[in-house]
Amino acid sequence: MSERPSSLGEFIRRQRELSAMSMREFARLVGISNPYLSQIERGLRAPSEHVLNAIADALELSADALYEHAGIAEDDQEPGTPAVVDAIRQDQRLSARQRQALIQVYEAFVATGPRPARSRGRSRQ
Repeated sequence: MSERPSSLGEFIRRQRELSAMSMREFARLVGISNPYLSQIERGLRAPSEHVLNAIADALELSADALYEHAGIAEDDQEPGTPAVVDAIRQDQRLSARQRQALIQVYEAFVATGPRPARSRGRSRQ
């Protein structure tokens, strides 16, 4: 396991404790099981984007802060990243959640490849 999920889990645990919520109460509020929350806090599992957003809402934090702790930040650019992905990551007008969603849509379109051109055999009248 990398260090990120563990530090993210520790951050979530500290924030939950600062909010004076029990693990059971917090798990119920987030909509996940108590064991799953425990695994996240101990760094054994990385939360999905949906769960991360629910945790941010429950802690009344910005999702951006949790995304940064999860390692989903613009600083994580890999060599050879397409320019469009770099542009999305650098656009500070977007939230981290919006940037990640746009990147996922872009990558999905790229993965399907180009669509064949439509036939223009019939003319409009």
